[in-house]
Amino acid sequence: QVQLVESGGGLVQAGDSLRLSCAASGRTLSSYAVGWFRQAPGKEREFVAGTSWSDATSYYVDPVRGRFSISRDNAKNTVYLQMNGLKPEDTAVYYCAGPERRYTTKVRTAASGYHYWGQGTQVTVSS
Repeated sequence: QVQLVESGGGLVQAGDSLRLSCAASGRTLSSYAVGWFRQAPGKEREFVAGTSWSDATSYYVDPVRGRFSISRDNAKNTVYLQMNGLKPEDTAVYYCAGPERRYTTKVRTAASGYHYWGQGTQVTVSS
């Protein structure tokens, strides 16, 4: 079992930056692909960014490409989502997720491709 806990959300102004953390326990997160999703009020949960277990493959959706980036600190068993140039449309609850199996080389964009989920962290960007 993998337990995931997100942190780092908050209220910021447009153009600011935030770094979200996804801390894992129970398993070594470096063995897993990780996806970041977000859900805005009244909208479905959507994929934002993801990386394969070895970070050989990363994928970002168009609205965040060039502004968001994923990194790992294996010593802390943590994955980060660095978010720069935040926009009001980035306002949402952000979730990190991991697949059931380790060593996944593909970055899955569907929520159904993930088994482990954190509780989410709220990001609010004011204009």
